[in-house]
Amino acid sequence: MKYYRGLLIAFFALCLGLLTACSDGPANATNRQLTYDEIVNTGLANGCPELDETARGTIAIAPGKAYEITGMCLEPKQYFVKEEPTNKRQNPEFVEGKVLTRYTSSLAAISGTLTADSNGVLSFTEEAGIDFQPITILLPGGEQVPFMFTVKHFDGKTEPGFDTLNASTDFEGKFFVPSYRGSVFLDPKGRGVASGYDNAVALPAGADEEQLNRANVKRYQTGEGEMSLQITKVDGETGEIAGTFVSVQPSDTDLGADDPEEVKIKGSFYARVEPKA
Repeated sequence: MKYYRGLLIAFFALCLGLLTACSDGPANATNRQLTYDEIVNTGLANGCPELDETARGTIAIAPGKAYEITGMCLEPKQYFVKEEPTNKRQNPEFVEGKVLTRYTSSLAAISGTLTADSNGVLSFTEEAGIDFQPITILLPGGEQVPFMFTVKHFDGKTEPGFDTLNASTDFEGKFFVPSYRGSVFLDPKGRGVASGYDNAVALPAGADEEQLNRANVKRYQTGEGEMSLQITKVDGETGEIAGTFVSVQPSDTDLGADDPEEVKIKGSFYARVEPKA
């Protein structure tokens, strides 16, 4: 009996050790580099890094000194399109849509300059990175709205009185929206800006001349958007910041053939702050 009791104790001790080792595995696995096969078609590459909820520090920003924001990542999570109501007495409202482009929506590796003036106004200017992504969203009625999600040349500023980046720092500003289509893109009738036909073949009788000219004469159209970056987490030791963003920008116009829709994007962002060399 004592022999079997000792054998059972040894067996349970071995099982307990195996369970402990297995529980440590996933935590340690997050620190290693994942392979391509472990990432492909999972959506992991589209996600931005995150900070702990307890990250509530500050990062000092001295006036007259330049800092650099690097590794910025913006991950959109909700999409809305402004629609005109059927009742003219009601105000236009944003209707939420569903993204169709799956795991290719985040902006990454964005960098720019961060400065502060004598009044405590912090300014962030975007300069480089993977700062645009073509996205298409599906509205409840079945309409598909393509647009170029971007933060190109974002010039954001805070209110006066800031000498640190903290959990109440908000950057607001405008940015450049490039054309969704390039100048050599051809529509189904073979019309384009720098190539293709100038006019569609077999124009219908009695067609509206203004609409036909608008569809035939393609134009490379750009736009302007507005964005608010709201910092909610700051790690003063590592120089990391994170938070949320709200962006409003125009949609694709099919090279000038259609009127742009007003698209609102909500999501989260992450970045690192360091003195500029």
